[in-house]
Amino acid sequence: MHKIAVMGDKDSILGFKAIGFDIYPTTGSKDEKAGLLNSLAEDGYALIYITEDTAVDIMDEISRYRSSYFPAIILIPGSKGSLGIGKRFVKESIEKAVGADILAHNE
Repeated sequence: MHKIAVMGDKDSILGFKAIGFDIYPTTGSKDEKAGLLNSLAEDGYALIYITEDTAVDIMDEISRYRSSYFPAIILIPGSKGSLGIGKRFVKESIEKAVGADILAHNE
């Protein structure tokens, strides 16, 4: 079975522990957060959820893993709400796979 990790502020990720995910509260610097992400990837985590608030600081590191199969990195809203980054990533992935923006809204 593959391992699943969740990175972010403690208030946002604590509930994931109840369903068996490994949680990693992030309170450090940008370099510490990037180091944690790289460490989790090297430790064999197949799926890493990261709160958008945490992801903002380490977008360069996250981008390094976007084209690889493992780990899959999914951005999730934090306790303060969504920043829209995760939704944008999903939209870009779908557009790349399908060749069109199928999520576009006719406004």
